[in-house]
Amino acid sequence: MTAENNLLKRIHIIGRKNHGKTTLVAELVQELSSRGYRVGTIKHTHHQHELDSPGKDSHKHREAGAAVVGILTRSLNAVFWQSDSAEFATPDDRYEAFSESFANCQLTLVEGDTQTDAPKIEVWRESLGSEPLARTDSSIRAVVTHDEIEGLATPVWPRADIAAVADKIVEIEGIASPNVGRNRR
Repeated sequence: MTAENNLLKRIHIIGRKNHGKTTLVAELVQELSSRGYRVGTIKHTHHQHELDSPGKDSHKHREAGAAVVGILTRSLNAVFWQSDSAEFATPDDRYEAFSESFANCQLTLVEGDTQTDAPKIEVWRESLGSEPLARTDSSIRAVVTHDEIEGLATPVWPRADIAAVADKIVEIEGIASPNVGRNRR
């Protein structure tokens, strides 16, 4: 698998710590969902930590050698599987492992992962004193901010206009309106 035949339509919301990635993702999910889009999210982290709680039955199942462990509750489900980066041809192929779970989503917003070949949107806040990543990373499609940025070749989208940011993301990903093909009464 390669990024070119990416089955998972995704766009990455990136930025430095505390610049507002989580808030922007949540607002975009709310905006896009209100329009009728089915949106999934993935939180990317470079930190190594246990997602399945040690001592819990599901963790014991995995430690016993289960290749995949699911947790099913009345209100929330999860699946855990061991991942080995050697099994993927490219870093972006890791996301394809999620394809089946996200198959009904028209778009998946990934929080983080600056190393991806997928489209990236940076969220940036001048008050935190760091330069936008887009100054040195030409693969970033746009910067979302409340602040003015001088001398940046990358487009800047207004942070206060979530609807416009959502419109641009839909445009970048080429996602059809959720109403296309539905019978209107």
